[in-house]
Amino acid sequence: MKKMRSQAWFGREGRDGFLYRSWMKNQGWPHDLFDGRPVIGICNTWSELTPCNSHFRELAEFVKRGVWESGGFPLEFPVMSLGETQLRPTAMLFRNLASMDVEESIRANPIDGAVLLMGCDKTTPSLLMGAASCDLPTIGLSGGPMLSGKFQGRDLGSGTGLWQMTDLVRTGGMKVEEFFEAESCMHRSKGHCMTMGTASTMASMVEALGMSLPGNAAIPAVDARRNTLAQMTGRRIVQMVHEDLCMSRILTREAFENAICVNAAIGGSTNAVIHLLAIAGRVGVPLCLDDFDRLGSSLPCLVDIQPSGKHLMEDFFYAGGLPVVLRELAEAGVLKAEALTVNGQPIGKNVAAASCWNREVIRTFKEPFKANAGIAVLRGNLAPDGAVIKPSAASPHLLQHRGRAVVFESIEECHARVNDENLDIDENCVMVLKNCGPRGYPGMAEVGNMLLPPKILRMGVNDMVRISDARMSGTAYGTVVLHACPEAAAGGPLALVQSGDIITLDVPKRLVRLDVDDNTLAARRANWTPPPLPDRGWLRLYVEHVQQADEGADLDFLVGGSGSHVARDSH
Repeated sequence: MKKMRSQAWFGREGRDGFLYRSWMKNQGWPHDLFDGRPVIGICNTWSELTPCNSHFRELAEFVKRGVWESGGFPLEFPVMSLGETQLRPTAMLFRNLASMDVEESIRANPIDGAVLLMGCDKTTPSLLMGAASCDLPTIGLSGGPMLSGKFQGRDLGSGTGLWQMTDLVRTGGMKVEEFFEAESCMHRSKGHCMTMGTASTMASMVEALGMSLPGNAAIPAVDARRNTLAQMTGRRIVQMVHEDLCMSRILTREAFENAICVNAAIGGSTNAVIHLLAIAGRVGVPLCLDDFDRLGSSLPCLVDIQPSGKHLMEDFFYAGGLPVVLRELAEAGVLKAEALTVNGQPIGKNVAAASCWNREVIRTFKEPFKANAGIAVLRGNLAPDGAVIKPSAASPHLLQHRGRAVVFESIEECHARVNDENLDIDENCVMVLKNCGPRGYPGMAEVGNMLLPPKILRMGVNDMVRISDARMSGTAYGTVVLHACPEAAAGGPLALVQSGDIITLDVPKRLVRLDVDDNTLAARRANWTPPPLPDRGWLRLYVEHVQQADEGADLDFLVGGSGSHVARDSH
């Protein structure tokens, strides 16, 4: 049997062995736990400030049950918890910081394998990124979605319902009292967003990548089967350590191609693009923005779920969950069925017997919910390094559009002006938002789905073309062009757009173009000045080193990994 990594601590003789074991024994651990059995680190993102992850203390106990049952020694440790709903200015600002927390915590401690507890949007990519840089045997466990929201006799989806009701309140179509009443009705159980927002999308990506046991994506947080999955995860990680099944054997090019295809098939979040690029960068897998268009854009969306459809994650689970989608892709010849997963089996074998119990929720590949629904990558003089759009959440009549730009230099300016009845805008205009990219905000906030002016909403218009260097919540919808690269704050062409310019969007031709001549743009560039750097701390480090969105927005010095070598002994 391979010597456990933890034995570099606990297997020592003399003073050093005494030190490592003795201090641990103050918790009451008996001596035989240090005899070479696998030490499993349970990386926990529990926090009462991260509502999606607030049940992780209980979930971790079920993981520990499984670890004990398989002869392992479970030790739980905390890492930075990223809750999109509470953190300002955006949880994305701290994704890379949390990944550093995970990486260094794993490398510096006596851990042979890791279980990653993740739920809210950025906890999933940050934990995968950090663990991938260490490349130990690792398995992911998502916290699960909330139960479906229920309000006035209808389903209410987290995020998606909020955007819908906000527009209704702004146009007088919903009473403010009803709006506040819906607060407790939308989020009525523990768990993350129950729409196919970024949290559910990334839980699906974990399963599609092969980094979790089958079924991880959709089991509701409060369903006893989520706890069962946690216990089975604890059992499996011990076996993975004995098998030396490290992350790099699972996170292959084939695994990432599967994830891209699955994101299209579920109508997943555009945020998955940035996160998958960043994770791939940590394991050295070549992945680029164009892969998402080439592999996924022509694929159909099979799942009728908000924001692209009407159902919610609870319905998705009861219909059979992600294994059904994977089986549909496998039978269509799309899935790389031989890609290895954490249970030691190829992903195609895992889902070969998956059954669908509701074809209204999960459609077949031949009769999909929406055709050609994957992420589309746009280019042109407005985004030479690329921008993305989610056609399944857009208005078909706007996918080819030409209109006058109405420019907002910041999201604060947008908020201040959008409700002005005198704003020079009509339904054919293109709303343009600048300085909300990785460096500009900083952190690249989810503000790309700008609110429409009330006077436009009162006309019965509920969508307009919107373009920015920002991100958009996976729960949001609309004809929204996102992640324009290079961003405005980095001197990208978006910085040069002025109100009144004409912009052409042609999604079928993958084009986003600013119809302004080169001489005019050159004159504008000569007058452009970059924003000042932040004064200190994480903000300064982040802005100086963050990559653009088309590269995953990781820090440049974190790309790649340095393995799981034992930290230098200071004793």
